[in-house]
Amino acid sequence: MEDYILSIDSGTQSVRAIIFDNKGQIVASEKTSVEPYFSTKPGYAEQNPDYYWDNLKLTTRKLLIDFPGTKQIKGVSITTQRGTVINLDINGDSLRPAIMWLDQRKAKVEKYPGIINNLGFRAVSMLSTVKHVIRDCEANWIRQNQNEIWAKTHKFLFLSGFFIFKLTGRFTDSVGSIVGYFPINYKKHRWSKSYEKNFKMFPVEATKLPDLVKPSELIGYITDEASRETLIPKGTPVIASASDKACEALGSGIIEPNIAALSYGTTATIQTVHKKYIEVVKFIPPYPSAIPGYYNTEVMIQRGYWMIRWFRNEFGFKEVEEAKKLNIEPEKLFDKMLDQVPPGSMGLTLQPYWSPGVKIPGREAKGSMIGFGDVHTRAHVYRAIIEGIGYALKDGLIRTQKHSSQTINRVIVSGGGAQSTGILQITADIFDMQVDQPTVTETSALGAAINAAVGLGWYPDFKSAIEQMTSVQETYKPDGKNKLIYKRLFNEVYLKMYKRLKPLYNSIKDITNYPEE
Repeated sequence: MEDYILSIDSGTQSVRAIIFDNKGQIVASEKTSVEPYFSTKPGYAEQNPDYYWDNLKLTTRKLLIDFPGTKQIKGVSITTQRGTVINLDINGDSLRPAIMWLDQRKAKVEKYPGIINNLGFRAVSMLSTVKHVIRDCEANWIRQNQNEIWAKTHKFLFLSGFFIFKLTGRFTDSVGSIVGYFPINYKKHRWSKSYEKNFKMFPVEATKLPDLVKPSELIGYITDEASRETLIPKGTPVIASASDKACEALGSGIIEPNIAALSYGTTATIQTVHKKYIEVVKFIPPYPSAIPGYYNTEVMIQRGYWMIRWFRNEFGFKEVEEAKKLNIEPEKLFDKMLDQVPPGSMGLTLQPYWSPGVKIPGREAKGSMIGFGDVHTRAHVYRAIIEGIGYALKDGLIRTQKHSSQTINRVIVSGGGAQSTGILQITADIFDMQVDQPTVTETSALGAAINAAVGLGWYPDFKSAIEQMTSVQETYKPDGKNKLIYKRLFNEVYLKMYKRLKPLYNSIKDITNYPEE
């Protein structure tokens, strides 16, 4: 009788529960769409922790209630969206809504950095970045504005740690899931000491932090109460995995730095996996990998494929209504638009900075679209969005190669965009590189399953697990004519846009105070 692994993948827009066999094949799956957040003030993005938990329970129950092999589930692994934080009291109850990674509220800069550190950070052109991340730190904002809640906070957790607590009763998380404004030493993959700069910027008391384990290590076991609520068998081991982006890289089969992982999700990213600590953007650390002791370099387009959702909501009413009649996803119909527009969208060029970065792009950045003419339609706008995200990620690839001294010769694409042949071909043409589509497009959940498979001893190491549990479904090669069009647009137009528009972005920021400091 075959054994299985249950992966729970909680993203920004859905919760997925997927059962894998030991070859990485999907045996059964369920998905529940969720409301990403609610806003009580402009720029706020919050969600109730129990809403996440209720939807996790709903999803696993739908999956397991009629699944004949529930008793063959030998391990559970959890991967979640990054940067969503939760305050729990001594009883494990939430004290306030979770603050989402999309939240834009700002804390005040207090005593740190101080005069001496100000001079030092200014000397290396980092003072602005340090102050921005201090302002972005959710713990700083809560401590300053809701001190009574911070005083009652027994544990301050990411969403992954919250789920682990609900399933096992333990305040533990994987070091691979610690990505955000927490006092983490990214070089040593441990909590920062009180004298380290990360702790001074993000001063969360050690007693409020969960214990850390490495990916593939045992966290605990499904409790009796959690079993009743989720239908996951009591006593099933819960194995540490990593954040959704780290798991996507692992689930794509990436263990060597010459292959890049492209994630076409709500946040679009380009990642590589390294044994060495490498800063693609100076002073911005690589994040913990889903492989213990490894690092993931990353360049992020924060709103990434969220822009497709934006396009659907703002311009896609016709396709949404037609999709309802056909019982398909609207994106299937949007893909037909790609065939209606030539490569390069007849000069319509988009810079996808719908949300600013920490350092690249700067905090003043805005999205822009140039080159409009009377020939342009909704279809041109849609293709320009896809191309603009591709340009931004190619820029990230170039930065990664420059700072890692490693040539990247292949990319593997996951996320929603990985299911579109049109998007994959555009990616191959823009990158002028082989683009692979994984057989299993749920790469985040698969990465979590690989962690569990190694942790359970099904495979002796990650290399063996990757060889057995990942594969390529389709390969896309660049089109000779199209790649030349994209090369010129990328070099002669896209790469010049930010520098030329930056003074205007600064003026907009000064006039409107958006984004708010």
